[in-house]
Amino acid sequence: MKIPGFPPDEEQRLRSLKASGLLGSGRDERFDRLTRLAKRIFDVPVAMISLVGQESLWLKSCDGVSLEEHPPRSASFCAHALLEPEPLVVNDALKDERFVDNPNVVDYPNIRFYAGCPVKLPDGAIAGSFCLFDHRAREFSGREIHLLKDLAAIVEDEFAVLDAATVDHLTGLFNRRGLNALAQYALVATQRRAEPLSVAFIDLDRFKHINDTWGHEQGDRALEALAGLLRASFRDTDLISRHGGDEFVVIFPDTSEQGAFIALDYLREQVENFNQTSDQPWHLAYSVGIAEYDGQQQITAEDLIRHADSQMYKMKQAQKNTPRN
Repeated sequence: MKIPGFPPDEEQRLRSLKASGLLGSGRDERFDRLTRLAKRIFDVPVAMISLVGQESLWLKSCDGVSLEEHPPRSASFCAHALLEPEPLVVNDALKDERFVDNPNVVDYPNIRFYAGCPVKLPDGAIAGSFCLFDHRAREFSGREIHLLKDLAAIVEDEFAVLDAATVDHLTGLFNRRGLNALAQYALVATQRRAEPLSVAFIDLDRFKHINDTWGHEQGDRALEALAGLLRASFRDTDLISRHGGDEFVVIFPDTSEQGAFIALDYLREQVENFNQTSDQPWHLAYSVGIAEYDGQQQITAEDLIRHADSQMYKMKQAQKNTPRN
């Protein structure tokens, strides 16, 4: 089996995909309609819209086959499709050296034919693939390739619609776009008034473990629970957003770094209380980084968010490297 390589812009592609919020948003009827339609148009048993993450696939829609929540990227046809400027067509996987001994070919779901068209995010980054597969070898005409590209374009239009919204439909918080629209105003006001401003970047720990162990419905509940605790813990004037997937950003106007730590300490208490009283099979845990704007720096809101993200990452790495008793 040939392991798929990585696109040259892989790091930026993954950042865009994570920031889109699509990875943690679960299945969506708007995409299920398209895969049902594709099965009828092409007379195939399986149609799927996949997002290619760092190590695994995230299935936005999958009609016709039962797959694990996050199939490994290393064995996926879709990871190969990322590398092609045009749709990838494999007429007979048993005659293709890249796939002849692939576990998805020799075992369930027994792929023989595959056609996958890359789908892009609004910023041009490739998110994944709109793909078809069959359990028997078959040809795929030029007309069918054009039809598949048309369906992939509709998926991209839906990505753009979701990106244009300013509120995350699951948590009710601002999404990345909504936060960006307001964050710069908050920064300008801070500069005008010579006040401090702090940003917290919060990452929900072990989110993939929750999804993999108890399913996406429980993953959604964990996101909703943390969002509710964020709203309950902070002021009405604080800007709270789901930045993408399992990440949240809070902008604290007129608040120093010390003030942000005090607010986050209250959040910690609320999370501990939730874990003690909740009947959920999982516990909430998170990593956080803070960045402060002192009113003098020539910096954008996005710069502050990136700095807080960097601080959060350092905290997460420190936690991983701390020996457990």
